[in-house]
Amino acid sequence: MRKFLMLMIAAISLSEQIHAQQNKITTLIAQQASAIQPKMVEWRRYIHQHPELGNREVNTMEYIAKHLEGLGLEVKKAVAKTGIVAILKGGKPGPVLALRADIDALPVKERVDVPYKSTVTADYMGQTVPVMHACGHDTHIAILMGVAEVLSGMKKEVPGTVKFIFQPAEEGPPGDEEGGAPLMIKEGVMENPKVDAILGLHISSALEIGQIRYKSGSFMASSDWFTIKITGKQTHGSTPWTGIDPIIVGTQIINNLQTIVSRQQDLTKAPVVISVGKFHSGIRSNIIPEEAVLEGTIRTLDGDMQKDVHQKVKHVAQQIAEAWGAKVEVTIDTKTLVTYNDPELVKSLIPSLEAAAGKANVAEGRWTTGAEDFSFFGVKAPAFFFNLGGMPAGQDPAKAAPHHTPDFYIDDSMLDVGVKAFCQMVFDYGKMKK
Repeated sequence: MRKFLMLMIAAISLSEQIHAQQNKITTLIAQQASAIQPKMVEWRRYIHQHPELGNREVNTMEYIAKHLEGLGLEVKKAVAKTGIVAILKGGKPGPVLALRADIDALPVKERVDVPYKSTVTADYMGQTVPVMHACGHDTHIAILMGVAEVLSGMKKEVPGTVKFIFQPAEEGPPGDEEGGAPLMIKEGVMENPKVDAILGLHISSALEIGQIRYKSGSFMASSDWFTIKITGKQTHGSTPWTGIDPIIVGTQIINNLQTIVSRQQDLTKAPVVISVGKFHSGIRSNIIPEEAVLEGTIRTLDGDMQKDVHQKVKHVAQQIAEAWGAKVEVTIDTKTLVTYNDPELVKSLIPSLEAAAGKANVAEGRWTTGAEDFSFFGVKAPAFFFNLGGMPAGQDPAKAAPHHTPDFYIDDSMLDVGVKAFCQMVFDYGKMKK
């Protein structure tokens, strides 16, 4: 009995020591993240003022690399054209955990009146366009630079290996160029060393600063872009019966595409969105043209539904065109997969998010029909992608400017929450995978 009691006391003592060590790590992470908050704001605002489009992030790459090299990390530049991969080898045994930030900006003209407002222009597909970080990738960069600095300072305590991935062209490479997550994967970013799991975050302009939202399983939609080319018969606008009007055919196709969503999909299973964003046809008001072209996007959150919607879009277009005597060509290009959060990984790392942001500030959210090419990484390893608040405290989310718009705004006063989340997850995942 005495021996049993002594073993129990020893076990309790060991448990208390482990708990004390964990608290020490959490406290140290919080202190270091808070200390570099001013630097992260400086980095973020510099990057915001100097945005670059996808596959063209040359100066952004150099800016990030200089910081990482200064920390003594193994740094490889020009991965997938303008990306960076940096390696931190921890002082303790453990798994390989990848952390990813996207680095490209968008062809959007900024209207927000801030001292670090972007006035940059660049060439995009042969056209001069304004450039803005209208999706918060500048904050993602600053956060991951901060994580690299904090973990480098705690290197002896870090379990395993941390792979920092700064990814270009998340918004999609221009034209027919390769780029983004698929090209990074093709070039071996998930290998050498092989990644055991990967984490990512996205700032949200409609979620209050200090808040974190996640969702287990399907989290963000797949993104498919479609083109429907209709060929009719050109004629004079005064005698439409002598031709085949591709504009009428196009409008019928648009109307019927919506019945795929409202009448042919089980929306209790997962949402579906079909949107036509472009309708181009004709050159004169008194000529019924020969061709019309529709372009749009399909968003689904279930792989089987995605395949079914593809088939139905083609069927609808073909049947309507045939009924009018027109010809039609449908192409569908998959841009991203469903962003899927591994349920086991999510469950195990929720306490890490709560330790970083406070339990009251962490909650499971809803899925979203926005898309992320982070989804491709999730095919190669268990993945966890979550949202971090960037909306000023007290603001009405309904009035927050959406992402990809000229008025998009992020409050960068709590970027340290993102740093704490990533760092805590590194230690907690490493502890689980010993």
